[in-house]
Amino acid sequence: MRKLMRPLLAALCVSGGGILGVMHEREGYRFSSYNRNRFGQVLHAKVEGYDETDGKNRRNVSPGIPAAQSKLQKEDLERRRREIMRFGYPSLDNIKYKDNYVLSYNRRLRQANWVCEHLNKDIIRNQEADRAKCDFVQDHEIHPLFRATNDDFRKTGYDRGHLAASANHRFSQDVNCQTFFLSNISPQVGSGFNRDAWQNLEKYVRNLPTTYKNVFVLTGPLFLPKFEQDGHLYVKYKVIGKNNVAVPTHFFKVILTESYQNQFEIQSYILPNKPINEKIPLNNFQVPLERIEKASGLLIFEKLPRSKVREVRPVV
Repeated sequence: MRKLMRPLLAALCVSGGGILGVMHEREGYRFSSYNRNRFGQVLHAKVEGYDETDGKNRRNVSPGIPAAQSKLQKEDLERRRREIMRFGYPSLDNIKYKDNYVLSYNRRLRQANWVCEHLNKDIIRNQEADRAKCDFVQDHEIHPLFRATNDDFRKTGYDRGHLAASANHRFSQDVNCQTFFLSNISPQVGSGFNRDAWQNLEKYVRNLPTTYKNVFVLTGPLFLPKFEQDGHLYVKYKVIGKNNVAVPTHFFKVILTESYQNQFEIQSYILPNKPINEKIPLNNFQVPLERIEKASGLLIFEKLPRSKVREVRPVV
């Protein structure tokens, strides 16, 4: 009987090892380019960086960003995630958690569906981080088949535009560098948009924590239809790079503020991804929240009853 069992056990061991090997190979991509310490913890990745505007080779960089956590302990990260997502998830597709923001990743479009941030005066006040020490890097939590790379943006004429703004997360160098993951980046027109109108909106958001107790920001790309010559509506957008990174037609930003009296106000914006005349005021791009929800397929801040929220127009 023992002689009969030995071949069977051997076969089971071999097949089991093969299955584990395949699983390891499928999952191993996540940290394959990272250095590890003797405990198996991820230390840093060595990657190639490119200039934001012209895509020229800059240098090899080691951003030193741990995959799961930086200075914050695990329990602090869990608390922070609950704080950021206090009013619910707009969708549940491919959720990725970073130290100070949360995103939903769209594998087909090679960018986020949305990115959610929570800001307050303490977060904004601390400006410890130096943006110059960060470089755009691939997000190794995204499967290689669905990642954007720096080469995708090279010589395209598009900026690598932040969804969660880098300047919102400068209280820690690690946290700031995490905003440079390409999962937090979308192709944006540079002059007249990313470096102008969009940046002005980001600055406006960054000033709100000086007045409000809490500020929640949801940002993402939109691909909106427009009429063609035949009179029909079409959704058309450009793709760039060998990975076919989609170029959004528009971007949205929804801002929820909580006052020190626990009153809530909401502001919603849609900006076209094109040069915008600097004379056009920001509130020209303000829209009802429902328009963004219908266009994006997202339910935004759903846990907060609408009866408790007042929609306002900004003073800019």
